[in-house]
Amino acid sequence: QVQLVESGGGLVQPGGSLRLSCAASGVIFSINDMGWYRQAPGKERELVATITRGGNTNYADSVKGRFTISRDNAKSAVYLQMNSLKPEDTALYYCNLNFISTRAYAETQWGQGTLVTVSS
Repeated sequence: QVQLVESGGGLVQPGGSLRLSCAASGVIFSINDMGWYRQAPGKERELVATITRGGNTNYADSVKGRFTISRDNAKSAVYLQMNSLKPEDTALYYCNLNFISTRAYAETQWGQGTLVTVSS
């Protein structure tokens, strides 16, 4: 019932910027941690950034100083601002939402993925 819709991916030149958005639809009692993961062809899915309910953030070393994760609890959304993009950032980006359902269950949901391609 709860679905995550991602947007913002696309083709960008090295050094460019993109802003990814992920919004949840459906009834959610409360939201805990949210995050972004990515998966490049032939590689395992890896953590990019996470943000807790209290706003604490954590980033993969490869994106520190370039990416910024943020959230809007009122909109049940999480964002990823990506600056100074590099070709190695090319991947499918997935948002992740951890939440408490209206029936008091701890749940996790993944977005469908949005493709980011960094190439000249």
